[in-house]
Amino acid sequence: MNQYTGSNFDDFLAEEGILEEVTARAHKRLLALQLQDAMDEVQISKSELAGRLQTSRSQVDRLLDPDNTAVTLDSLERLARAVGKQLVVRLA
Repeated sequence: MNQYTGSNFDDFLAEEGILEEVTARAHKRLLALQLQDAMDEVQISKSELAGRLQTSRSQVDRLLDPDNTAVTLDSLERLARAVGKQLVVRLA
């Protein structure tokens, strides 16, 4: 019999010891998609965004990389402002 029948996916990930990592990656992926949508909305390229942030295009690529979860709140705040948005962080 399947030991996971009736449990939820979060329980499975927790038992595997990867819940926090998977959750962080999912949040970063969502944020990267939202930032890309904001960039498309204001018609700004990665190169132009890099100029607004006074950084390199490769740094912008790292910030927008959905697999890179090592991004500071300060960097996210600067990114949001550069595309005319406000960063909102909340606990659920």
